Amino acid sequence: MDGRDRYTFPMIKEEMDMAYKFTGADGCFRMKDPECTSYLYFPLANEWGVMSSITPDLGGDSKMDQNRFFLPPVSCDNLHNDKSSRNFWCEADGSWFSLTGRSAAQQAELFQKTREPVELEADFMRHTVRRKLPKHDLTAEIRSFVPSDDVKAELTGIRLSNIGETVKKIRMVSAVPIYARSADNIRDHRHVTSLLNRIAAVHTGVEVKPTMSFDERGHRENHTVYGFFGMGEGEAPEGFYPTLEGFIGEGGNLENPGALSEELHPAPEGFRADGFEALGGLVFREIELKPGTTAEYYFAMVYGTDEVQMEQDISYLLSSEGFQKAWDETGKYWQQKVNVAYGTSDSKFNLWMKWVSFQPMLRRIYGCSFLPHHDYGKGGRGWRDLWQDCLALLLMNPSGVREMLVGNCAGVRTDGTNATIIGKAPGEFTADRNHISRVWMDHGAWPFITVLLYIEQTGDLGILFEKQTYFKDAQVCRGEKTDDIWNPSDGQWQKKRDGEVYTGTVLEHLLLQHLTAFFDVGEHNCMRLRDADWNDALDLARERGESVAFTMLYAGNMEQMAGLLTALEKTGVHAVRLMKELSLLIGINPRIYDSIAEKRKLLDGFCSACRNMQSGEMLEMDTGILKADLLNKAAWIRRNVSSGEWIQEEKESGWFNSYYDNHGQKVEGAEQGKIRMMLTGQVFAIMSRTADDEKTLQIIRAADRHLYDASSGGYRLNTDFHELKMDMGRMFGFAYGQKENGAVFSHMTIMYAYALYSRHFSEQAFHVLESLCGYCIDFDKSRIYPGIPEYIDASGRGVYHYLTGAASWMLLTVITQMYGIRGSMGDLLLDPQLCPQQFDGKGEADIQLVFAGRTLHIVYRNPEKLAPGKYAVKEIRINKIRIPQTEENAGECALIRKKELLSFPENEVLQIQAQLGEKPGANHAGD
Repeated sequence: MDGRDRYTFPMIKEEMDMAYKFTGADGCFRMKDPECTSYLYFPLANEWGVMSSITPDLGGDSKMDQNRFFLPPVSCDNLHNDKSSRNFWCEADGSWFSLTGRSAAQQAELFQKTREPVELEADFMRHTVRRKLPKHDLTAEIRSFVPSDDVKAELTGIRLSNIGETVKKIRMVSAVPIYARSADNIRDHRHVTSLLNRIAAVHTGVEVKPTMSFDERGHRENHTVYGFFGMGEGEAPEGFYPTLEGFIGEGGNLENPGALSEELHPAPEGFRADGFEALGGLVFREIELKPGTTAEYYFAMVYGTDEVQMEQDISYLLSSEGFQKAWDETGKYWQQKVNVAYGTSDSKFNLWMKWVSFQPMLRRIYGCSFLPHHDYGKGGRGWRDLWQDCLALLLMNPSGVREMLVGNCAGVRTDGTNATIIGKAPGEFTADRNHISRVWMDHGAWPFITVLLYIEQTGDLGILFEKQTYFKDAQVCRGEKTDDIWNPSDGQWQKKRDGEVYTGTVLEHLLLQHLTAFFDVGEHNCMRLRDADWNDALDLARERGESVAFTMLYAGNMEQMAGLLTALEKTGVHAVRLMKELSLLIGINPRIYDSIAEKRKLLDGFCSACRNMQSGEMLEMDTGILKADLLNKAAWIRRNVSSGEWIQEEKESGWFNSYYDNHGQKVEGAEQGKIRMMLTGQVFAIMSRTADDEKTLQIIRAADRHLYDASSGGYRLNTDFHELKMDMGRMFGFAYGQKENGAVFSHMTIMYAYALYSRHFSEQAFHVLESLCGYCIDFDKSRIYPGIPEYIDASGRGVYHYLTGAASWMLLTVITQMYGIRGSMGDLLLDPQLCPQQFDGKGEADIQLVFAGRTLHIVYRNPEKLAPGKYAVKEIRINKIRIPQTEENAGECALIRKKELLSFPENEVLQIQAQLGEKPGANHAGD
């Protein structure tokens, strides 16, 4: 019995259609009985700091940061184990029940045929649950959202309708816990911190202002006020339950509260209670609800600093008009943000991709924390997140990205490492989340990939000469040593010997990251793994571990960096100014690259020269010399890896070893029938062109044989090594099929597809995406809302939803490779690789997106449904005007000059038609 057999839906599955259904072109979806699926949660947030998660029964939490949680913080298992939730109680004709299904009696009926019918509807940042209450002839609609403007609140609107034939006497009571402190206090001083609470019942709700904040920062005076406010039928509450203890009663709980089992005795306005757990318990007067009529109640969880002002500021939103206006504006705001629309023959895929396009925005807001599965970290984004999220921004909303890229470079140290946590303010960097000196060896590779995309999309080579500072702390020599001279009071920027802050160009930052990595090698002359690479769970091979996989990526980057230097030379730039210290790493005789000792010695010399301060001296470096140096280094890496890391399983199947462990042994192999294969090394071998076409085909065959699992969504990250490798990383302690140990890990799977597309192995690449995307879209298998998760677990469930870099790479892959729409030094290149089945009945596939400040609607026409590699772009028309092609592009792809796009009005959607036809003599190595 495998994991999937053990974790099946309960017997009610056969009685219902559990899958969500898209209801329009905007990505809105509906789903019946969502509470019958575990672990579902939905993000509600804005760009002003409010971050919430909400479940179908209104569980989840809300917070501003690690130290300001309105609702108690939750992890994934709290979603079904905790009784705390946004609960709203209703009394109808003397009987109490929960409008969210969170009463003990309603919970007991969840798996019975008598359960209450529930429907969920959601679009970007808006969540609606409709519940039918047959026993009471009522329906309840609960809408939840965080306004998209600068309001720091989560709003809830409830419509209670009488569908019976008699008048109903209705009374409403809210019961929302107000946690009002740091997530640290969920276990650390939970009771003691409740003694800090100062609770007051005000005109429309309950306010809580703790006197102090107990968290890792120490004991500080608190300035945050938490307010829960509400209005019902245009009236303020008639009473309050401001403390948890006073509402649940002796022996009660939030799903069976004592206050509701007896006659209500709420507190009046002006009541104060100090030193207790707080509750947003608002009691509204009893009303009569006639048949066919609706009563409306509005609530807000608000963060503020002024008790009086926050109640006044929120009052407008506690009305039908104000709530509806904010609801509409929020929906419109996020729809405009997701400004890409896809049009393949698969309508589900098209709408699912809108949610994937939305996900990078969520990661900018939440970082990698603050959703139920993301219960690690304390906010802020990681270094990789920072750069990979910009990939999506460049494709969707490139305005302001230039400043962001230049600003991000300030996180680089002069030894080529970098700060790993990025704050919300520009230029805010932290050495590490846990104040531990660590180096992820892959970090230097990501900035170049993003800057290169920016330059290709815009043609802005000038960004390479923008000046930026370097990050400085006590960590020096790539994490090997400590700068005992440096003092935190000196500031976090690298200085020159004269005391001035040193600045270098963006190009210098990128070069420095790659050159230092090239010389930072282990005993097999591949780059040291140090504390980990992209796979954070490879964290136990600091001394002797090596990452062959990312060594290949650095090689590919250096070759492309040389290409940028060629582009600069075409503009008349033949020399660049660099810090003098870099001369220690440039222009070295390639013959010494074989010597590990010499390479380490050169790196040590460079790091020592930059250990405390820079000389401030500059050198003029000829671009020809620099370009040759980069190409020599890239070529040497390819030769070294190709000669020493290829694993030949049989004549037509093989792959590259990706890592060395802390005993200096190859991690992968195929000895004595024991297959040890990892996907990561294959991705970067293909992407960097270390693998030629023949080796790429062999890798494809090996991956299909050893890593592909259709029942789990596609390509697993690795085979089962059947061992606990304490000399490699914690991933080998995970159960096989979970997270980094052999799960279908979306990020690397999509990068595998990207790599294949980049080499025009189009059909194989589409198979990779079709397997993963089809699995995620199939709710009966993945059990997640639309979007892509971090990975598929051993039971087949998608987990760690929303906050994954896989979303940015999915956008990059679909737009720039599958659709083939990408920049070429600012011009627009059309080089599609859409497969025949992706064109509709008319042989068309389209996409709408923004490029060069213009909104483009691009339609590919392939009436004969030719396969990629068999067709070429034959003709291009913009608004029916034929665009001539240069001889160099004829018969291959199409190039539209940026100046041609800019000649059209800015507010006009440009209709671009690309006619595809047979490509003479077409034949690809992968066909």
